[in-house]
Amino acid sequence: MEWTLEVIVVPVSDVDRAKDFYADKVGFKVDVDTQVAPGIRIVQLTPPGSRCSIALTEGLPGAPGQPPLMPGTLTGLQLCVTDIAAAREELVGRGVRVSAVRHAGPEGWADGPGAEPWNSFMFFSDPDGNGWTVQEAPAPLSER
Repeated sequence: MEWTLEVIVVPVSDVDRAKDFYADKVGFKVDVDTQVAPGIRIVQLTPPGSRCSIALTEGLPGAPGQPPLMPGTLTGLQLCVTDIAAAREELVGRGVRVSAVRHAGPEGWADGPGAEPWNSFMFFSDPDGNGWTVQEAPAPLSER
């Protein structure tokens, strides 16, 4: 049996503001924007080339037995690109406040791309403070 990660709920305080950020600034495709019941809205967006989407919700109760996520508390979300410099240029051009490209070294994070594959990163946050990491991959997903 396959266990596929397909949707991650991203907690936000303003669904419209978050939708604009992810679609217009980050470049995610809006797949769904619907009110599934009175007062319950779901907006689902997918990064280009990804099989996993994010969901922005309004009025949806938390999963049974799990505490609700508070806006801005989700970190560690990670995207992969094959050209981190081009990806950074695209985000900056769209108005996203994104860090410089960095790599992990013996002293922690250091400026500039890493010399080894998989060791170039940049970081940004959405308007609520949910944190994203972008990592350079050596090849497209279909070739790994």
